[in-house]
Amino acid sequence: MPPLVTVSWLASQLHQGGIVVVDASWYLPGTGHDAETEYRTAHIPGAVRLDWASVSDDATDLPHMLPSPQRFAAAMEALGVGPQHAVIVYDGSGTNLSAPRAWWMFRAFGHDRVAVLDGGFHSWAGATRPVQIGPANRPTARYPVPTLNAALVRDRSAIDSIVAGDDPSQVLDCRPTSRFLGDEPEPRPGLRRGHIPGSRNIPHVEFTDPETHELLRPPALRNLLASRGLDPGKPIVASCGSGMSAAVAALAIEVLRGAGDIVGPPVSIYDGSWAEYGRS
Repeated sequence: MPPLVTVSWLASQLHQGGIVVVDASWYLPGTGHDAETEYRTAHIPGAVRLDWASVSDDATDLPHMLPSPQRFAAAMEALGVGPQHAVIVYDGSGTNLSAPRAWWMFRAFGHDRVAVLDGGFHSWAGATRPVQIGPANRPTARYPVPTLNAALVRDRSAIDSIVAGDDPSQVLDCRPTSRFLGDEPEPRPGLRRGHIPGSRNIPHVEFTDPETHELLRPPALRNLLASRGLDPGKPIVASCGSGMSAAVAALAIEVLRGAGDIVGPPVSIYDGSWAEYGRS
């Protein structure tokens, strides 16, 4: 399945069997947005809402860490998602803030029939497609406990190896430049300012066209990566504040891979991100 689908494609397939649409919206506290309220106000018809707490590791104080395979399977069953379903994820940010993380999580657990709705809810609503008010419910499903693809995830020890020069992987930080440079404090308490030594910076919003809310097309993606000295044909580890927005880099590279523009490995994500590395 391609990593991106269009509004017109989803509209034509929405009522076909075998597709589950998932609202994966998430926002940082204090931004004035509430994902649950926005979902209940309007969402794509039939879309179920992903509760991020249900797919996060509850055994750590680090935010949004990947859940255990058992916890992921239980969350999918509650959502009504089975391994046979094609899953279309979207968010309401307009900047691909969280839908790519959901896409990456599904892939990390071996569910490859997953795609991001290009442009998200902004594009759906902007095309005057129908919306639903209030929650949508699906019957529960069976989801066998999957196996994690460890190649898509990096931990602190892997980052330390890169910093030490023992691993040639490139580190891409998707936080805002002001936080990357240490010019402003982190939104989470107890974290240092700055960035992982040797990392490059592309804020996650730069991967998205601000007018269309769609991911940049391949030529623009190639230029963006090259402008920061990144080679998408070589291993890239993406990081951000908590492992959420970093996934847009993984999505962008997968789009380039699918277009035949590059031959290289998928992006892996440093799941702990600055929430772990930046601890005092």
